Parts: sequence; C-alpha cells; structure tokens
Amino acid sequence: MSLNGKTLFISGGSRGIGLAIALRAARDGANVTIAAKTAEPHPKLPGTIYSAAQEIEQAGGKALPVLCDIRDEAQVGEAVARTVERFGGIDVCVNNASAIQLTGTLETDMKRYDLMHQINTRGTFLVSKMCIPHLKLADNPHILNLAPPLDMKAKWFKNHVAYTMAKFGMSMCTLGMSAEFAGAGIAVNSLWPISTIDTAAVRNLLGGATVAAMSRSPDIMADAAHAIFLRPSREATGNFYIDEEVLRAEGVTDFSVYAPGAADQLAGDFFVPDEVFANSQTKVRRIY
Repeated sequence: MSLNGKTLFISGGSRGIGLAIALRAARDGANVTIAAKTAEPHPKLPGTIYSAAQEIEQAGGKALPVLCDIRDEAQVGEAVARTVERFGGIDVCVNNASAIQLTGTLETDMKRYDLMHQINTRGTFLVSKMCIPHLKLADNPHILNLAPPLDMKAKWFKNHVAYTMAKFGMSMCTLGMSAEFAGAGIAVNSLWPISTIDTAAVRNLLGGATVAAMSRSPDIMADAAHAIFLRPSREATGNFYIDEEVLRAEGVTDFSVYAPGAADQLAGDFFVPDEVFANSQTKVRRIY
C-alpha cells in the first residue's frame, strides 16, 4: 500500500512538519500542492514554497507550489482549483498551517488574536470546505488536522487562552466534520505529537536549542500521517491520534531514529492528556 498517484493538498507546507509529510508522500510517488505564503526566503525561517516543491520532486513526487494566504477565500479557492486542474482531484487535505503566541489575556494584542483565529480555526474550516467537494470523489479521502486532543482542562487555557482557543478550534473541526461527512466516507482526524518536535517554532519561540535537543524530528509526524492516510477512510475517522501511538499500532518499537541527538529525556508537548503520558512506553519530561 502506498500513496502513489494520490494528491495531497497541504496548507503551510514549506517547512517543518508540513514539509516532512509532503516528502514522505512524495517518496511513494504522490502529487503534492504546497499552499503557503512563503515565496521569498525568510531571514529566520528556512524554506519557501519553491524550495519545498524542489525537494518533493527530488524525493520522487510531483509538486505544485501555490502562493496562498489561507485567510483569503479567493486564494484558497484558486489553489484548490489549480490542484484539481493539474492533478485531476484531491485525495488528502492536510491542515498544517498554524499561528502561535503564548501570552496571557492582558498581554495578547488583538491583531495577534485575530491572526491565530483566522489561520488556525478559520483557515482549517475554509481549506477543508474547499477540498471536501473533491474529496467526495476520491477513493479513500482523508482530512488531517495537525491539532491536539480536546482535553478541556483549565491548565491548557490559563496561560495562553487565545492560542488554546484557536488551536482547539481546529480540533473542533475534526470533531464536527468527522460526523458530518461520515456518510460520504471522508475520514477527518487530528494528529498531535506526544513530544515536542524540532521545528522553527520550537527553536524561535518555545525554548530554543535547549528544547530542540529534547525533541523528535518532524519525520515521526510524517510517518504517522502516512500510516493514517493508508487506513480505510470509512473506518478510521473522528480520532485524535498521537504520533507515537499510531506508529506503535503499526508495529514500530524503536523510536530512537526520530531523536538521534536527544541527550536526555524528551520534552512532552502542549495539550497531551495525562492518560497519554501515563500509558506511553516513552517517558517524557513535562515542561509545559
């Protein structure tokens, strides 16, 4: 089983986890649309839609880089239309684009509040809405939101209520759309890491090199996403998957490849429910 010939539409996939998911699919021979805002190199962030497309092609896939702000309905519609024109349809929608700011209520500027809600919650809803008519025509359609389990404990809200609301908005799209489109056979799931992932966000905003050294690579999320995409869409829907749990169910037992540079215990990620940590064979240090 593989994603050969399948078409993925990925928001914000020019770097990090989104790009890793794209490259894993590309190794199967998949078609990938990278719909993101980064057309010019950023001084602090690696990758553009064009460098991502080049990597996808080199990995064995076909790529369509599309300059797209997912807050703009017309741009999303055009990106989806170009994908269908180029590849003939859409099999998988990955809502990866996200904005973050970990500030309390009084410290959160409303412009930043709006940005997080427009990209995270509204963007996930909009991209899914635009892809769904095409997903209905696919053989094994999947929507995957990179969003956490809905663990409604005050500890996840009290220090950054604006961000948590925006991120949980993505999770509520999973909860609602999985039920809404079950009859159409579209799987709608969330995927979240048990540990922090070594991305630009971690290095620039969430602890820098110290936390990055306690993190796994984006490849673990890519491999978990790949496994989800191969599952029957009518049977595997409405789940809030954790990356390690997905891969253990696939028979993976050695996770050292995902954290070759980790010198100490891995750092646990935001929003991971206590029972997930308690049941995991991997012991992590809770830093959030």
